[in-house]
Amino acid sequence: MLSQLSSLFFSKMNMVSTSDHASVVSMNMFVALLCGCIVIGHLLEENRWMNESITALLIGLSTGVVILLISGGKSSHLLVFSEDLFFIYLLPPIIFNAGFQVKKKQFFRNFITIIMFGALGTLVSFIIISLGAMAIFKKMDIGSLELGDYLAIGAIFAATDSVCTLQVLNQDETPLLYSLVFGEGVVNDATSVVLFNAIQNFDLTHIDHRIALQFGGNFLYLFFASTLLGAMTGLLSAYVIKKLYFGRHSTDREVALMMLMAYLSYMLAELFYLSGILTVFFCGIVMSHYTWHNVTESSRVTTKHAFATLSFVAEIFLFLYVGMDALDIEKWRFVSDSPGTSVAVSSILLGLLMVGRAAFVFPLSFLMNFSKKSHSEKVTFNQQASIVIWWAGLMRGAVSMALAYNQFTRSGHTQLRGNAIMITSTITVVLFSTMVFGLLTKPLILFLLPHPKHFTSASTVSDTGSPKSFSLPLLEGRQDSEGDLVNHDEETNHRPIARPGSLRMLLNAPTHTVHHYWRKFDDSFMRPVFGGRGFVPFVPGSPTEQSTAPLIERT
Repeated sequence: MLSQLSSLFFSKMNMVSTSDHASVVSMNMFVALLCGCIVIGHLLEENRWMNESITALLIGLSTGVVILLISGGKSSHLLVFSEDLFFIYLLPPIIFNAGFQVKKKQFFRNFITIIMFGALGTLVSFIIISLGAMAIFKKMDIGSLELGDYLAIGAIFAATDSVCTLQVLNQDETPLLYSLVFGEGVVNDATSVVLFNAIQNFDLTHIDHRIALQFGGNFLYLFFASTLLGAMTGLLSAYVIKKLYFGRHSTDREVALMMLMAYLSYMLAELFYLSGILTVFFCGIVMSHYTWHNVTESSRVTTKHAFATLSFVAEIFLFLYVGMDALDIEKWRFVSDSPGTSVAVSSILLGLLMVGRAAFVFPLSFLMNFSKKSHSEKVTFNQQASIVIWWAGLMRGAVSMALAYNQFTRSGHTQLRGNAIMITSTITVVLFSTMVFGLLTKPLILFLLPHPKHFTSASTVSDTGSPKSFSLPLLEGRQDSEGDLVNHDEETNHRPIARPGSLRMLLNAPTHTVHHYWRKFDDSFMRPVFGGRGFVPFVPGSPTEQSTAPLIERT
């Protein structure tokens, strides 16, 4: 009996050891592939067609083919795509760094436009894709899909790929275009996730006006609550670091606290069923405006590059991950007997998302331009900027993949033909849109907007000035060279904004008027409490003494 137990124990230990060794081998190969993506991406840095996301996607696909051949058609990936891995570990550093590095003045100057494109535009796209899929797919033999599935398809394919937008657009060369497309992408992703969750939570058998009102109220609550949570977490980190002077003893503590508070904002949003995407994005904006200026000079350099590096690695990991999972043989086996149906479904979905995006980009661009009073602020269709906005938002990525897996699989597996077709069609749309639309975005910008100014500096947080944008903006005919609210002390000295004297001026120039009062409130109340440029704590003998003294003298 004892010998049997011991043999059973050792056999189990051998199985665990073999499993652990297989995991170690998989991780070694994956890390080696990441290194290869970085090296190849560097070699293709000057190529106007390629970028690191597309390179990682191609390497992932190639690796999947190799593994598929070696395993005899049994497996194609080292790791299985997991929506939890994506939403909890990969997405937060990417979105946070985007908020941390974004040119805030460009973003908030076009905030209303971004919200219109990101929220209202997503709803329009969602409705068109859902209705189109419902009308067409019911006539095709793709399995049984219910109303909730069709609405989920609308939410899945209304979600743009803001991660790929970071790769194909350059914030320094086209700051306005970047702020519009990426800002819309962040709001769009949040709106799509909210739509998707609402579809799963609401009773769709009895749809009436109360459900619509409840959904609208739920969306507004999530948007404002998520934004407020992100801002409060950022302010809390700024206050703690300003008051406790971590830099006196250890810069490691303040760097660690910034990173953990940033991640905490995302996890708190998930804990309270809010939008983690919006929360961590606005947390990044607030932390770059206040917290970043409260740490020592060495910590500023460290955090800036640490956040950028984490975001960069997560992006490459993500596209490599998606590329390898795209050839999962289990999902393609269900559609192998009818490849024409899968191709038809993918083509229809591509057409619907293109129509759905055009249905709001061009009308909203026209309306926003029509509201401009000065002819110089209007954008004519000949300038083609709206086409670039439409095209750059056609890419679909990991958000669509994660939502599709959530709706049409159970623990990453599916046994229904209709669900398998939707999964494979989502993979096809993601690969095609990322490869084709992503490859052609840079050449399209150079062709339609041929005069963007090129800059070599990659710094976006600590620059004392920011690059001027391209000469053909979408919604602002007059571009400032001011880049960030971070730099607004120096901007005040060089380019003062006149005090608004009447309600009429508020209506005629709402952006500058709001900016004037925000700057006044920020200087008088916010920065004395939470720190920021010119309000860094001065502690004699501390590591902050040397770097903060000149700033305090200026104030």
